[in-house]
Amino acid sequence: MPAEINDMPHRKKVERLIADLGKKGVSPYTVAPPIFRLLWALGLEVPPPFFLGFLTLTLVAGVFFGIFWGAFMWLLQWQAWQMPLGAAALVAASAGLVFGLSMGAYYRWKASRLRLPPWDSYPAETT
Repeated sequence: MPAEINDMPHRKKVERLIADLGKKGVSPYTVAPPIFRLLWALGLEVPPPFFLGFLTLTLVAGVFFGIFWGAFMWLLQWQAWQMPLGAAALVAASAGLVFGLSMGAYYRWKASRLRLPPWDSYPAETT
């Protein structure tokens, strides 16, 4: 039976993870943040953030945050301030780096507390 469970489609594994961690008090949007839901909707079978390494989490969270937050700030404020594009890019990249490091640290800390098996063997026999 465990082999059948571990061979389940990616979407079903994610749904199972959301349900399992929901029982432990973890929000579904922490288990599957919007950016990951977007990647899955695009057909990319990326493991949920609890199963990614620190560097990968830092890059994914930081790049997406830096791009979207930087574009948002450019449209709302920086353009009116006539901020040079290079300076805006540097500020957005710095904000993305700080955000990415924070998210990477948080998810790795939380994953260690939850004692999750590797994604390839999730769900474990005992869950």
